[in-house]
Amino acid sequence: MGSKGENKTRKPRFLCLHGFRTSAEILKKQIHKWPQSVLDNLDLVYVDASFPCQGKSEVEGLFDPPYYEWFQFNKEFTEYTNFDECLQYIEDCMIKHGPFDGLLGFSQGAILSAALPGLQEKGVALTKVPKVKFLIIIGGAKLRSPSVADKAYSSPIGCASLHFLGETDFLRQYGNELLESCVEPVVIQHPKGHTIPRLDDKSLETMMNFIERIQKDI
Repeated sequence: MGSKGENKTRKPRFLCLHGFRTSAEILKKQIHKWPQSVLDNLDLVYVDASFPCQGKSEVEGLFDPPYYEWFQFNKEFTEYTNFDECLQYIEDCMIKHGPFDGLLGFSQGAILSAALPGLQEKGVALTKVPKVKFLIIIGGAKLRSPSVADKAYSSPIGCASLHFLGETDFLRQYGNELLESCVEPVVIQHPKGHTIPRLDDKSLETMMNFIERIQKDI
């Protein structure tokens, strides 16, 4: 398929990981607020998380069920349940729908996406799939379980990364901490909270520049 130089125009392919107790369908609706010029330049694959929702979803009444979650955690977000199963599930999705160039995540999906390149480098996760080269992180943070964090962030996250930080996002401080672990992160600031924002002219330009840059590296 790539024999006629089609590779040059191939869109970067991203596996998209939705937020806690939402779904692939909901993330798709949220992302489709972005202009067509962005959507036309990315190959986005949405998957539901590994586990059915085990409690009340914050989006009840806004979006229809079913809802899913990637893994479970304690109140302090320092202990995780079913985390290894979640990593295995993501790898299975990448084998089934890939190969992928990058990961796009929102909220719990963003926290996971940002941790995966480091875990992959350490041989803890995604050992059977190509290296994650790009990240789009919306409302992200670092994992806080010491056993996982030590592996995920022990060396800087070297892949090209684009981060959305909301002015009133309750995770903003943690999103900033994540930036410190990334090599040359590109940042889009927006006035909203913990959400996937629409793109104004400035953020659209930042996003298109990022896409253009990663296009050269696929």
